[in-house]
Amino acid sequence: MKTKMLLKMLPIAALTIFAVGCGNSQNNNVNKNINVNDVKNVDSSKYLPRQLVNNEVKVAADSLFIVTNPMEDVSIQSVMILKNGKVIYQRWENGGDPETPHVMHSVSKTFCAAAIGMLIDEDKIRLSDKIRKFFPDQCPPEDEQSEKFMEMSIMDLLTMTCGHETEPDVRNSEQDWVTTFLHHPVKQAPGNWFCYNSVGTYMLSAIVQKVTGEKLVDFLTPRLFEPLNIDKPKWEESPQGINCGGWGLYLKTEDMAKFGQLYLQKGKWNGKQILSEYWIEESSSFQVESVPAGTRPDEVEAKGLTKENCSWLLGYGYQMWRCPENSYRADGARGQYIIVVPEKEAVIAITADTENLQRGLDNIFKYLYPVL
Repeated sequence: MKTKMLLKMLPIAALTIFAVGCGNSQNNNVNKNINVNDVKNVDSSKYLPRQLVNNEVKVAADSLFIVTNPMEDVSIQSVMILKNGKVIYQRWENGGDPETPHVMHSVSKTFCAAAIGMLIDEDKIRLSDKIRKFFPDQCPPEDEQSEKFMEMSIMDLLTMTCGHETEPDVRNSEQDWVTTFLHHPVKQAPGNWFCYNSVGTYMLSAIVQKVTGEKLVDFLTPRLFEPLNIDKPKWEESPQGINCGGWGLYLKTEDMAKFGQLYLQKGKWNGKQILSEYWIEESSSFQVESVPAGTRPDEVEAKGLTKENCSWLLGYGYQMWRCPENSYRADGARGQYIIVVPEKEAVIAITADTENLQRGLDNIFKYLYPVL
């Protein structure tokens, strides 16, 4: 039986299969209902341990798939929930598939930031490093560089506060993407003005490639993907052969869950420190005030946005959003989420194709969080 068929046929109440320790577990026992040794075509090292699901969790998680208004554009394609490092719920619907990588959109940003964290851990770069030092030949002439431009740092890129008031349009530019970014007006002092800027994350990917000589995906493969038993993923590139960084990564739902579990375990996996505990803490903590993509900080009040009705006002870390209940998330367009809930020792991975993002997050914290 192929892996793909096996995963889809498993009932939710018998999820304890493929039990290979997830970072903090040395227990390789499998559920007695299914002996992993009898499943010849399954590589058990690629799957997280499972355990029987709590019925309250199942009911709450199943409710995420229910569309109460047929006119709403809501399509949840997969949900996987981890509790104490084990999968307690999994479901794929609406074209979702356990063995088919799904586009991550801006969830990609958090993986790019992890690479920056690794380079900082290796003492190859610093948060305070100025962006211009990595690309001297693509910067404006020195006599045209403003003080604000010269102050732009890696930390400013990580926190979406590089000083841009708008995002550079690289797709319609005649210049390469790095040059386009570096010549875009820096109207605000870096560190003070939040502007959601995917091209800023592309610049982080370009820095990884500049410093290491490797594309972002190649840099992360032995350091992140292989230790977590994630197949080397597809990651889209610019015309200049640089991984997009802020978008274009494709992963399976279980890959997303593993990454969230790595953060929950403060960067440790199977006894090895993949990312420093310091980086996990800093990147997931509140660093700056935030606003939704496409909204200026001075437009929030006029749009009627508050922290009660807009989850994108709860703050931003290093390419991660803060959530209610002291949790945080990697967040991608149309409902891609990796939500880490330290107070519940839980991780929630979701893929979707929906426009109603706020409703989806509200449902998670209203119905699912209380029963975890």
